[in-house]
Amino acid sequence: MSATAVAPRLHDLRGRRFTVLLVLFASVAVAVVLSITIGSKSVPPADAWHALTAPTGTENDIVIRSLRVPRTVLGVLAGLALGVAGALMQGHTRNPLADPGLLGVTQGAAFAMVSSIILFGASSLLVYIWFGLVGALVASVAVFALGMAGGRGGPTPVTLALAGTAVSALLYALTSAIVLLDEQAMDVFRFWQAGSIAARGGDVVWQVLPFILAGLVLAMVNAPGLNALSLGEDVARSLGQNIPMTRAVGVAAVTLLSGAAVAACGSLAFVGLIVPHLARPLSGTDHRWLLPYSGLIGAALLLVADVIGRVVAPPGELEVGVVLALLGAPFFVALVRRRKPVRL
Repeated sequence: MSATAVAPRLHDLRGRRFTVLLVLFASVAVAVVLSITIGSKSVPPADAWHALTAPTGTENDIVIRSLRVPRTVLGVLAGLALGVAGALMQGHTRNPLADPGLLGVTQGAAFAMVSSIILFGASSLLVYIWFGLVGALVASVAVFALGMAGGRGGPTPVTLALAGTAVSALLYALTSAIVLLDEQAMDVFRFWQAGSIAARGGDVVWQVLPFILAGLVLAMVNAPGLNALSLGEDVARSLGQNIPMTRAVGVAAVTLLSGAAVAACGSLAFVGLIVPHLARPLSGTDHRWLLPYSGLIGAALLLVADVIGRVVAPPGELEVGVVLALLGAPFFVALVRRRKPVRL
């Protein structure tokens, strides 16, 4: 095929991808509006806009500015982080069932949080988040170190998966032992395990924001190298890719993104697993597009799930992690049965 024939096709493909990107941005914007206005106390959009632009101290203003906005912003950040981390994890392990928890991030955060109660008497959400983030980082480093032990050229997808499974199992056993010995640790772990973006103030958002932004930057830097790796390590090496460095940058991005999200919000099942499967038919296997698509879909999905949790059981609400599990499990089964996944 001549170059003159290829150029228009590439232009059309790029145009379609930008169109899809705009649609996804619009979907997130709609989800944000729903998240701010819908809940146990519904607020009309006009009142919500007034609360954001010219607050006068009314009840609606307090609900919107103190509760809904921090919750919505955290939901967007966590959805972005987990969606991108899931796409990275599936790309690096070449495993369509991989999610960020495969690196031990979830269990590392849980173990550190319950340990902080036993060892240091921690009792604040902000303290739990810092311990959870450190635990996630340490667990990921341990998995990466085990994955590259005894090998040449850095960890492979298989060794990463095996090391992650082993470390996660060990940390889960230790966490279970701790929570059986301490009632406060059990309460914290039970609430954290459910997964929630409620009752998190703006201070929590500011704490995790730098880690998520750094993870997103590393993810986009990692995208070209991941595209090369998808062609095979030999081809990637012939194209000049530093394979160990590419994998290290990817693992660092996954750790920062999923570690920050998990530490702040708890275990949010299925976001990192399902979202890349929804994004891949739209973007193809080019990670330069797959990663932003996955992030935006993840943000919209998490916010919509949170809104559903607010309205299905009035006057209370279901935690977003519970709703994600209820929606995600049957959806993923249907996705596997009815659609042939795009090859990783």
